[in-house]
Amino acid sequence: MANRFIVEADGGSRGNPGPAGYGAVVLDPVTGEALAEAAEYIGTATNNVAEYKGLIAGLKAAKALDPEATVQVRMDSKLVVEQMSGRWKIKHPDMKPLAAEARSILPAGQVTYQWIPREQNKHADRLANEAMDAGKAGKRWEPGASAAGLHTRMTPEPTVPAPATPSFEDASGTAALAEPKAVPVGWAAPADLGAPTTFVLLRHGETALTPQKRFSGSGGSDPELSPAGRRQAEQAAAALAARGTVQAVVSSPVRRCRETAAVVAARLGLEVRIDEGLREADFGAWEGLTFAEVRERHPDDLDAWLASSKAAPTGGGESFAAVARRVALSRDKLIARYAGRTVLLVTHVTPVKTLVRLALGAPPESLFRMELSAASLSAVAYYADGNASLRLLNDTSHLRQ
Repeated sequence: MANRFIVEADGGSRGNPGPAGYGAVVLDPVTGEALAEAAEYIGTATNNVAEYKGLIAGLKAAKALDPEATVQVRMDSKLVVEQMSGRWKIKHPDMKPLAAEARSILPAGQVTYQWIPREQNKHADRLANEAMDAGKAGKRWEPGASAAGLHTRMTPEPTVPAPATPSFEDASGTAALAEPKAVPVGWAAPADLGAPTTFVLLRHGETALTPQKRFSGSGGSDPELSPAGRRQAEQAAAALAARGTVQAVVSSPVRRCRETAAVVAARLGLEVRIDEGLREADFGAWEGLTFAEVRERHPDDLDAWLASSKAAPTGGGESFAAVARRVALSRDKLIARYAGRTVLLVTHVTPVKTLVRLALGAPPESLFRMELSAASLSAVAYYADGNASLRLLNDTSHLRQ
């Protein structure tokens, strides 16, 4: 399956025409991670020429990553977006060769265009300004000195080896590489953003496999809740009813989640909607095994899985990267469906940790650094400007009452 990328590009001219530069960034549409940046000072030019140059650089950077990828270009230039989409004619002689060059980089069927407000294109805009500043100083833009993402980026922790016994419980231009970015949100959203869409994330109650810490994904025996798990579901239902904020319930299709969701929904007087994207990872041949058993039987596959989010478990299992793609698709669909509402998602270890990781802009290895107990509650709020805020993680206070 070909990759999908987002290219955000911009260009500017201090004088129009005047000293000009462009900037472009290639983003992972699932994680929001910046995969590559490009920027360059181009001398005296107009804004539109600089914008087209930024587009070209962004498309070339995306092609370098994967020539088969589908690309969505996002720019705040209405002119470039409409002309490249074929809705406006290109009349200016300076624009025609630039547009032709942009179209030649990737097949037309792989590229789409979307206009975005200027405030949503800050990364590319700052890259363009960095390039112009460098040109003014008689220098070339250097990626190592770039601050383009500082208004949104958090410096990731250094990569460290995964722990030997992670707690799975339920399973689980010039172009340069750029750091992952995450958008921090304050204690309260600006008033003009309106009410956020809030996902209350409930991990299902225990099954017979949970206390034994065996891999239990969506490709195994599909166990039911144990008596302890049913008690946990009742305790979670009571706590959520007391809070009185949940307006809808969505569940993974896996049995233990459906059973947990049914208990909560009955207490809240709500229906349960099933979402396939919320299912647990498929752990392939590791289903039903403990970590120690997997280490003994499939040591090389386990090491690869711990080292890379793109590695899948033995026997056709599902990688963390694949889980992240489908979870992000469900996240976006549910945000659109339940905009401004509070929704309970009853799901599993990996989807909950993935939603938290994506909200924080944390690297994939952070999945091994989060504890998530059976029937625990977490919460993430999503705002209209695309920002997310982690409100709660692994709350089990309702299970101690």
